[in-house]
Amino acid sequence: MGTDDKVAYIAALAGAGLTRIEAVSFVHPRLVPQMADAEQVMARVPRRDGLSYIGLIVNERGLERALDSGVDEVNVTVVATETLSRRNQRMSVAGALGSFAAVSARAHAAGLRVTATVGAAFGCPFEGEVPPGQVAAIVRRCAEAGADEIALADTIGVGVPADVRHLTEAVRAVTDLPLRFHFHNTRNTGYANALAAVEAGASALDASSGGIGGCPFAPAATGNIATEDLAYALRRSRIRTGADLRRLTEAAAFIGERLGSPVPALLGRAGDFPPP
Repeated sequence: MGTDDKVAYIAALAGAGLTRIEAVSFVHPRLVPQMADAEQVMARVPRRDGLSYIGLIVNERGLERALDSGVDEVNVTVVATETLSRRNQRMSVAGALGSFAAVSARAHAAGLRVTATVGAAFGCPFEGEVPPGQVAAIVRRCAEAGADEIALADTIGVGVPADVRHLTEAVRAVTDLPLRFHFHNTRNTGYANALAAVEAGASALDASSGGIGGCPFAPAATGNIATEDLAYALRRSRIRTGADLRRLTEAAAFIGERLGSPVPALLGRAGDFPPP
């Protein structure tokens, strides 16, 4: 997809009332060519007070690109298992933790907020179950290295609400940092998990407009829970998000047209309730 369409898409999401947008990913363009124009996108996205742009990075080279592009936050991934870490980031878990410490220090020195996202926190496509204590140990290291926020990612969408509660308890035993959750809807449990995360004290939830996305290094990983479907569920649960559902569904329709395929989200098909 072209840079023009990416910028228009991000502008539509900002216009729908979103205030934190992970707009770009500073990964190696050979590995993820879809994100090769991150700098060009960041140079053209709309700016306003209260709107924060996040760049996803995996190493110090990615941080250098992020700093040059003017992002407000960086999201740094540390995978919970050795196999996926080596496939996803070409480094061991220990190496990723060392890299996170270096990235965190440099990002803070530049005035950026830093999130540590623990990938495959609920399960790994190669190693299976991931013990909560294993995730908590990684979270502790990231908190000690200066993370401002911890995100727990169900990269392949295997978790259920009970897993959310158990993992939250394990992580809360090692840090009181704000918790963000990242759910893929691979097995149709993502929205139940998101509501369970809110009940467990989540400060933020990741979602993807239209439910698009996935993980190129995790077999069978589908898209994240859809922003508009999540916003609907939260509003019906009496939780205010500040998001405009109509404009969110319009943004999802836009991206579906550009990708040439209907998006997985359902709100755009079923409509809001009660009807406007």
